[in-house]
Amino acid sequence: MIKKTLYFGNPSYLSLRNDQLVIQQQKVGEREVPGIIKKGIVRTIPIEDIGIMVLDHADITITQGALAALLENTVAVITCDERQTLKGMWLPLVGNTLHQERFRSQLEVNIPVNKQLWQQTIKAKIENQAFCLQRNTSKTTSPLHVLARSVKSDDTDNNEKQADVYYWEHIFPDSLNFIRSDKDSPINKLLNYGYTILRAVIARSLIGSGLLPVCGIHRRNHNNDYCLADDIMEPYCPFVDDWVIKTIQKLGNPTELTLDYKREMLQIPVIDVSIAGKRSPLMIAAAQTAASLAKCYSGESRKIYYPSFP
Repeated sequence: MIKKTLYFGNPSYLSLRNDQLVIQQQKVGEREVPGIIKKGIVRTIPIEDIGIMVLDHADITITQGALAALLENTVAVITCDERQTLKGMWLPLVGNTLHQERFRSQLEVNIPVNKQLWQQTIKAKIENQAFCLQRNTSKTTSPLHVLARSVKSDDTDNNEKQADVYYWEHIFPDSLNFIRSDKDSPINKLLNYGYTILRAVIARSLIGSGLLPVCGIHRRNHNNDYCLADDIMEPYCPFVDDWVIKTIQKLGNPTELTLDYKREMLQIPVIDVSIAGKRSPLMIAAAQTAASLAKCYSGESRKIYYPSFP
């Protein structure tokens, strides 16, 4: 089942009644707010239908009962700061009945297995970068295909970085003067907004498969609670890049991160991808990737299933 992504950008009061999220919003004018919620009315949505929730206003109140029910159903709740920048995420500590067994197998996995898993991850990422570049530009993708084929265990030659340099130099038209390291670039802000939505999807799927998002395959950062999510989302990032390009083609080059651009990014969980030979929404594919990773940790398999472009 495809879960809903909810966005709240106005003063709201969110509570729980009969396993339903009760949404009450203040009237702030005549303009309709985004998504399924309208001003001045009370709506209810089954908690079990929600996958991701974005809270993007300082005057949003959520009751403890509602928050607990959301987390119990493995809903990723994302909060924003006063500049409407995505800042934090709530997820449950436990999302699978086999969590103790899965935790143990994840923590005890040997180093060679992790190195092979990272090799698969980087190869899949570069292959998806090549396809994204091919479908959106006239630039040659040969350097990326060469790098994808030559990724070694643990990516010891750092093919990922080499591919990133080539990819980011060519993925956007020269007329946009895009520089990935420019933090003030509206395009970068749009990309990062999309990546945060993607990160929530991946983290939610990992927890649903009984895995610890904090223990990465490759990343080891004591200040990052989502090392594994950040590792696993790498091959998914080109789908966000592709969606950002389509959004710019639809709405124009952004000068700021407006509501229209955010609304487009909220469609990321339902982007069509191909995984294990079948078309699937990205959110469903993420669950398959997480489940395949859990099998790698338990020794049942040696392959992570990652998506490709359909």
